[in-house]
Amino acid sequence: MTDTLLIALFAFLGAVAAGLLGAFALRLTRHRSLVVSLSIVATVAVTAMLAGTLAVAWAMFLSPHDLTVVTTVVAMAAVVSLVTALLLGRWVAARSRELTLAARSFGDGGTFAAPEAPATAELAALTRELAATSAKLDSSRMRERALETSRRELVAWISHDLRTPLAGLRAMSEALEDGMAVDSPRYLRQIRTEVERMNDMVGDLFELSRIHAGSLALTPTRVSVYDLVGDALAGADPLAREHGVRLVGGRIEEVPVEVDGKEMSRVLGNLLINAIRRTPADGTVAVAAHRAPDGVVLSVTDGCGGIPEEDLPRVFDTGWRGSHARTPPAGAGLGLAIVRGIVEAHAGRAEVRNVTGGCCFEVTLPPA
Repeated sequence: MTDTLLIALFAFLGAVAAGLLGAFALRLTRHRSLVVSLSIVATVAVTAMLAGTLAVAWAMFLSPHDLTVVTTVVAMAAVVSLVTALLLGRWVAARSRELTLAARSFGDGGTFAAPEAPATAELAALTRELAATSAKLDSSRMRERALETSRRELVAWISHDLRTPLAGLRAMSEALEDGMAVDSPRYLRQIRTEVERMNDMVGDLFELSRIHAGSLALTPTRVSVYDLVGDALAGADPLAREHGVRLVGGRIEEVPVEVDGKEMSRVLGNLLINAIRRTPADGTVAVAAHRAPDGVVLSVTDGCGGIPEEDLPRVFDTGWRGSHARTPPAGAGLGLAIVRGIVEAHAGRAEVRNVTGGCCFEVTLPPA
């Protein structure tokens, strides 16, 4: 028993000495290639075994022949271990370089292409994460390009829509100033109309800027969907009569929601105005509300004839107004963008889909 303990002690002391030297070497080469680290680890393992064996051999006073045999066996093991460590290190380093080049490609604006060669579990997990990150970056780039396109269209349309009434106001004011206006009251009424139109446009821009800045302050209260829809229908009725459009609100359930009444009235008003202006005379705009498994759904269905499938994802983008045939005589394409912003501020979602003869806008709100 005593001999066994002594053998274990000598072997432990030799292994500790080799391990300390290896740890010092690893610290000095911690910024070097993985091949160097693996080689040091293999060398430490073999050196620890050799040091322990030699310490035990000397303590047991082995013959020179026996000591040579032990040393030779350990040396052969050291050569094989070192070669294996070098091969493993070179393989891992090659996979790491391939992964670095692939990551650099999508970091420069490209798409990440995972290396085809097999890799370790850790590198494979890193590859999957980089692929997922690349997909997210591609999606972000697409959204950024779409937003930039929307901004440019918005600036162009706003400039056009502001320049037109301003030119008319200037002409009418000069006619009034020079006494050339034959029907002054009509000119004044037209000036008032154009000023109100510009005021509405500026108000929409201000509301949209608040939404994008995250400064839209909501005051939620518990209200009935029936009351919200009723007030919105009453407010849109004069415009519907002017355009010869029938408003239908027969399928409205009396379900409660926790919303900002003023902002949600604006949502319904924008949807109704948008639907009325795009529905031909003698057409119908239907409003419905019902409880769904994921919340309360408000829908406005018009008779616009439908939206092209390729345009459906852009309907709620800032500045989108569709084709010229469906563009209303007023507005800069901000109403639906405001709708989405207000609904999302209420933790809801706004969607649109084509139906027979038109399209259906749906607003889903969390249940109260």
